[in-house]
Amino acid sequence: MREPDRLVTTAPATTLRPATPQHDRSAMPLRHKVAARAAVGAARLLARQSPARIRTVLGLLRHGAVPATYEQAGRARRDVVAVSRVCAGEGCVPRSLATVLLCRARGVWPTWCAGARIYPFSAHAWVEAQGRPVDEPPGTDRYRVIMRVAPHRPGRVASPTNAEASNVRS
Repeated sequence: MREPDRLVTTAPATTLRPATPQHDRSAMPLRHKVAARAAVGAARLLARQSPARIRTVLGLLRHGAVPATYEQAGRARRDVVAVSRVCAGEGCVPRSLATVLLCRARGVWPTWCAGARIYPFSAHAWVEAQGRPVDEPPGTDRYRVIMRVAPHRPGRVASPTNAEASNVRS
């Protein structure tokens, strides 16, 4: 007689984290770790502010950056998740804020979104690039966007060559 398939976990159910792409912290260069930790620290301070203040600060910070590609935003999100347990867990506001701050430090800006759904009620914050949520679980599209801070000059996507040239005004 065949045994039924069993779910095997190595951690107790109380310490499991949501399914997010894992990123090996030991493989990160030191400068990436430092930048990611600085972004997480700033994001934790910013997350304690009112929504209006968050929107104002992000609105000011986005100036001068070009829109981020999905890959650039995904890399920043993975770096943030690798250095912070809060951001790797249920902390969607600090995670999304740290992601946009780290992207900004790299000269690009994804779209920061905060939204809610009615049934069952839930609120969420996430980052989008090239019109789609970055490394978010399925169902993020069910949230109605309440606040969005998009790149200042939409339509231009950063590439390795024009990221440096974005500081020159045409």
